[in-house]
Amino acid sequence: MLVARGDKIIDSRFSQLVEWLRPGDRLILNDTKVIPARLIGARRRWGDRGETESRIEVTLLNPVSDGCWAAMVKPMRKLQVGEIIEFGVGLKAEMTARENGRALLKFNMQDDDFKDALNQAGIMPLPPYIASRRPADNRDVTDYQSVWARRPGAMAAPTASLHFDKDLLSDLLRAGIGLTHVTLHVGAGTFLPVKVADAALHKMHAEEGEVSEIAAMEIEETRALGGRIIPVGTTAMRLIETVARNGGMSQWKGKTDIFIYPGFEFRVSDALVTNFHLPRSTLMMLVSALMGRERIMRIYSHAISNGYRFFSYGDASLLFPK
Repeated sequence: MLVARGDKIIDSRFSQLVEWLRPGDRLILNDTKVIPARLIGARRRWGDRGETESRIEVTLLNPVSDGCWAAMVKPMRKLQVGEIIEFGVGLKAEMTARENGRALLKFNMQDDDFKDALNQAGIMPLPPYIASRRPADNRDVTDYQSVWARRPGAMAAPTASLHFDKDLLSDLLRAGIGLTHVTLHVGAGTFLPVKVADAALHKMHAEEGEVSEIAAMEIEETRALGGRIIPVGTTAMRLIETVARNGGMSQWKGKTDIFIYPGFEFRVSDALVTNFHLPRSTLMMLVSALMGRERIMRIYSHAISNGYRFFSYGDASLLFPK
């Protein structure tokens, strides 16, 4: 769906994206790569009846220090600090702490050894609405990644990126559309619902991001020449808007917990490529901030009436604010 600067809505195909952009525009691409962050392990205990084994499900969230990760664990209440979880292929982890509903796990491997073991034992962390219907399979290893994914660290894909293939990227470059890579490792916090009445009280989880010196220069040069900066996905938008608040576009690396909701002042983004989002989500608030609440309600009414698909493998929109 193309939503132009007026109220005009055009139903199109994503393969025609190049027709709705102009030479000198620049797409901002999040090159994070989803890791197989879901692990199925076993906890062993000795008791009166001998050794017992119970299934433990772990979803890695983010690295904390050497060999340690914050993680969601099921069932958390039965796992005690100091217990060991075994995941196969020699990979083990000790739960060293529990706080705010999360576990801190210290693994027995680091660096390349850990990556190799995780690639063997781990499972792609599909969104719950998919995982509840089917297990992840080998196709998800490629399907749930953008074609430009190169920096491992995300527990979810920046799903607006999934619409692109190499042919479309070539078409964009031939048409004079710039492509700039940045990195924001997508975490669970991006998808948590807003449960407070006052949106300003909602707390986003911090995510690791990076904008290289080259990326910052490309964005600044595009703006200076009158081109439009168009993030592909809400994660790319949140990252560059974070950097823009630190004194303009420049090389940057750190954590961002920026929350974009109505009233937000955009400093660098001129439009957005994104999927369709659910009510009471931070993602819906972001597009409402960009487009205006009344306008976004009309857009979503059109999407529903015309059978647009929602969720991660759904359809896309190209949104231009007034």
